[in-house]
Amino acid sequence: MQKKYRLKRRSDFRKIFRAGNSVANRQFVLVTRRNEELEEVRVGISVSKKVGNAVVRNRIKRTIKEIVRNWIPYIKSQLDIVIVVRNPVATMDYHQIKSSLNHVFQRGKLFHTRPPKE
Repeated sequence: MQKKYRLKRRSDFRKIFRAGNSVANRQFVLVTRRNEELEEVRVGISVSKKVGNAVVRNRIKRTIKEIVRNWIPYIKSQLDIVIVVRNPVATMDYHQIKSSLNHVFQRGKLFHTRPPKE
């Protein structure tokens, strides 16, 4: 995922958690907030220490970044999105994670057009 699409600062995460809207399923919580200052979408990933060890958490983050990187053209612009990962994701493979993320993104109405199925 390119730098301009990343959320990194603690203050940005805090703003989104305080003023954002959330949508969830059993594996993920998406917290979104409109950001009129930007043209593109920004995405941050939060994985608690309760989810596996460091190796597992980093694998999950890499997988989610790759999925979101492919979806960037289909996600509505001017949004800040934080993806909070829940414990069941630790045992899921790539396709299960993608399916679950797709489900929660659609529940949150974050796509302007549906991403292609691979």
